[in-house]
Amino acid sequence: MKYLSYILSPIFISIFFLILLIFHPLQWLGLKLGGYKGHNIASNYMNLFLAKSMWLLGNQVQFEIKHKIPENASLILVSNHQSLFEIPPISWYFRKHHPKFVSKEELGKGIPSVSFNLRNGGAVLIDRSNGKKALITLAKFAKKIHKNKWSAVIFPEGTRSRNGKPKTFSPNGLKMLAKYNPEGYVVPLTVNNSWKVFRYGKFPLGLFTPIKIETHEPIQINSLPFDALMERVEKVITSKIK
Repeated sequence: MKYLSYILSPIFISIFFLILLIFHPLQWLGLKLGGYKGHNIASNYMNLFLAKSMWLLGNQVQFEIKHKIPENASLILVSNHQSLFEIPPISWYFRKHHPKFVSKEELGKGIPSVSFNLRNGGAVLIDRSNGKKALITLAKFAKKIHKNKWSAVIFPEGTRSRNGKPKTFSPNGLKMLAKYNPEGYVVPLTVNNSWKVFRYGKFPLGLFTPIKIETHEPIQINSLPFDALMERVEKVITSKIK
């Protein structure tokens, strides 16, 4: 299987980056001609193509939504984090809720399409080396999510798990987002198998690994004290990691 991966991985990587290169000017054009709406359309289809490109490795993305997702309300999508490959499907499947990611500042430059999208699509880029500044930036972002009834996407582990085992969830980011969206909902997500794409390291990539993303029951933010909310969210996410 690993020998086959040496053949398929370069093909997938080439297609993946070709998609990024194609959608970079399309995002720019959408933003210039159609403002936020135009850019959002280009970004959504970019994420669809990126998610579907996983088929080149035999890695089907399975998205399972068992519960009704509230509409016309701000959402905080909270997920464990195993690799970059869960980001496009989350973006695509929640597209009508306008998901905006909490990302590290370094991703805001140097990556075709991705950096442009983060800078212009409503995401927040935080400086993880400066905690006070990060919280101020998050507060502004949280208010924007509330105003526009968008969705914030946050990975409380901070960095991705390289073996699938969950890391301790940090409460700070979620607490700030919840503070300014009390009438909104937290939607817990559990990602499984995404880490296996990198089980050999950065190259070659893992094959025939179904990436599964499960959506759990939404929790209204003001229905629980924050500590109880945090505990419940972490428990429901990690209990489904296999």
